[in-house]
Amino acid sequence: MFDKREKIALFIDGANLYATSKTIGFDIDYKKMLKYFQSECYLLRAYYYTALIEDQEYSSIRPLIDWLDYNGYRLVTKPAKEYTDAAGRRKIKGNMDIELAVDAMELSDSIDHFVLFSGDGDFRVLVEALQRKGRKVSVVSTVSTQPSMIADDLRRQADQFIELTDLKSKIGRDPSERPVHEDIDEDDYEDDDY
Repeated sequence: MFDKREKIALFIDGANLYATSKTIGFDIDYKKMLKYFQSECYLLRAYYYTALIEDQEYSSIRPLIDWLDYNGYRLVTKPAKEYTDAAGRRKIKGNMDIELAVDAMELSDSIDHFVLFSGDGDFRVLVEALQRKGRKVSVVSTVSTQPSMIADDLRRQADQFIELTDLKSKIGRDPSERPVHEDIDEDDYEDDDY
């Protein structure tokens, strides 16, 4: 799946990966994820992108963000925007696509292989741009759900599609093993199209 000589960077669309892993029924163990990729390849960087609600006293995602920040991940965050939808429900919008794309393009001279954890079809253009620069791009998501959690055009554009369920034994954690402080709930976060 990976060449040990390639310099690899992980780009994790936090809200998208959370929604995908929740839909297929397993939690991501981010410590196991780092160890797995470090054992499989030369992992240069691991980025995690998410929007945060700034005015809340406590955010359920904060413990995860703090843990990732101290344990080998580069955190990229920005304030989320809150709004009320037509049905009167509180929604939070936190799109990190531009930040992820800019970081990937800036690293494109240093990274051989990009691993994108997202099914968001908006990233197809980024994947194509990285490929034009001679870089390999793998996309991690799932087609095991109905409907699929990955946009078809993103899957077709990727050099390699990695089914998230195939990584479950390598990077997953049984929900019963979840520490109480890591009970993350990003249900209110609205992610763009898959």
